[in-house]
Amino acid sequence: MGTMTRTVTELPGGAGAMRISPLGRVEGDLDLRVNVRDGVVTDAWTEASMFRGFEIILRGKDPQAGLIVTPRICGICGGSHLTKAAYALDTAWRTHVPQNATLIRNIAQACETLQSIPRWFYGLFAIDLTNKNYAHLPEYDEVVKRFAPFVGTSYETGVTWSGKPVEVYALFGGQWPHSSFMIPGGVMCAPSLSDVTRAISILEWWKDAWLEKQWLGCSIDRWLENKTWADVLAWADENDSQRNSDCGLFIRFAMRAGLGKFGQGYGKYLATGVYWQPELYEHPTVEGRNAALINRAGVYDGTNYHDFDQANVREDTAHSFYQGSSSLHPWDGETIPVDPLDGHKNGKYSWAKSPRYEVPGVGSTPLEAGPLSRQVIAGRPGNAAHQDYDPLFLDAIKTVGPSVLVRTMARMHEAAKYFKLTRGWLDKLDLHGRFYTKPIEHAEGKGFGSTEAARGSLSDWIVIENGRIKNYQVVTPTAWNIGPRDNKQKHGPMEQSFIGTPIADPSDPVELGHVARSFDSCLVCTVHAYDEKTGKQLAQFRIGEGS
Repeated sequence: MGTMTRTVTELPGGAGAMRISPLGRVEGDLDLRVNVRDGVVTDAWTEASMFRGFEIILRGKDPQAGLIVTPRICGICGGSHLTKAAYALDTAWRTHVPQNATLIRNIAQACETLQSIPRWFYGLFAIDLTNKNYAHLPEYDEVVKRFAPFVGTSYETGVTWSGKPVEVYALFGGQWPHSSFMIPGGVMCAPSLSDVTRAISILEWWKDAWLEKQWLGCSIDRWLENKTWADVLAWADENDSQRNSDCGLFIRFAMRAGLGKFGQGYGKYLATGVYWQPELYEHPTVEGRNAALINRAGVYDGTNYHDFDQANVREDTAHSFYQGSSSLHPWDGETIPVDPLDGHKNGKYSWAKSPRYEVPGVGSTPLEAGPLSRQVIAGRPGNAAHQDYDPLFLDAIKTVGPSVLVRTMARMHEAAKYFKLTRGWLDKLDLHGRFYTKPIEHAEGKGFGSTEAARGSLSDWIVIENGRIKNYQVVTPTAWNIGPRDNKQKHGPMEQSFIGTPIADPSDPVELGHVARSFDSCLVCTVHAYDEKTGKQLAQFRIGEGS
């Protein structure tokens, strides 16, 4: 094995923060670098270390290329990429989408998210709860018994059963991942009664075996009666079944471990919304999208709610490995890479752009995306009859504040909500109705399509000229969360969430893993912790792939 040459340079932003390349011998697309002073994180940098360039690949292609190319961006949420790519073309080509097609799109999108919830919790997040630093806690032995990787009693069943919902996706989409069955004007499938019956059976089994029996220890209807954080805490001690469920155990253990006391971030949230009321979105438009959503779009700036408007989205490149330091709307977006060695000289440190939102009266604002964001937006009063209203997590961030614990529980909360929605849509399918309307392929147009992937808001902007893609920009939830500082030197949401995190053992800073995993970034990443006073590396460890 040859000699490894390492280059050490100072990262922008503070003494003791160093970029060492190469540092680890593990595979990684995201470097998280933090400064620690007196056992507390004082600063953080998130460095996406791989250039992908899908926007460049799509230039000049047929407009439908996005349906094939963008689902390959991610091997675990390709269905979400397909959903927003289809709606981007629906709005650009001004299609008609039959109600059955909308129901199928909803079902597929929800099933992809349903598989992600237990897979993420058991396969990625809960593993850290077995860390030896928690051995003094009274529930530790039970946590290890259930959540230890590969051998844990709940780990094995949770990870195994997580695959059941995407069997439903494959029934309608032909395969999962990387399906392309959603197309402008609808879907390519016309399911049979047997397909629908089988889908219902699979989902009911998943609900009975995992969601109610193992995770909740009660019916989903009982869980959904919880409207405040105090309700959740009371629920966790209501009876032996709930107390001994995986959810009850997690809440009790996480509170003792302090997971409710760090990882706050800005407390400002974005959701572009997901799932459409079929009769309200037969003719998809950018302007009519919000009113047709079931799970609403919106922005919460820490105090007030705002309607989501895609025109207020910007992508900042001040600290990204792209030309300039512009802040552009995605329809006008540029993806012009620069050599990272040159970029570092100008304070750039990541291949991710920095998505920002022009909040009315506030200006350019970094916003967190993800399940907690969705559930905070669900707490906004004034919903239409077909739209979700759920005050639980707005109450949580107002009473106990955002944290790793609250962010995690928001994601798990969605299992019950999305199951109920999906079962309802399956019952509404009209197997004798239409699933597709052939569109007119307009040679000119602009489109916007967005959905909520498991880990947050996922959007496409497309510009079509002369029947070809002139510009295509993808803004992912990972970019919203792990994007670097912007031209005003504001940290990205994940960077901000690390700041203030207490580190009990500098040689094994499991707390940093909790924060990083709570965002479920769609990247394999490596964390490097440095002592701010001396610049000495305290620890290096790997965070697994997003679910």
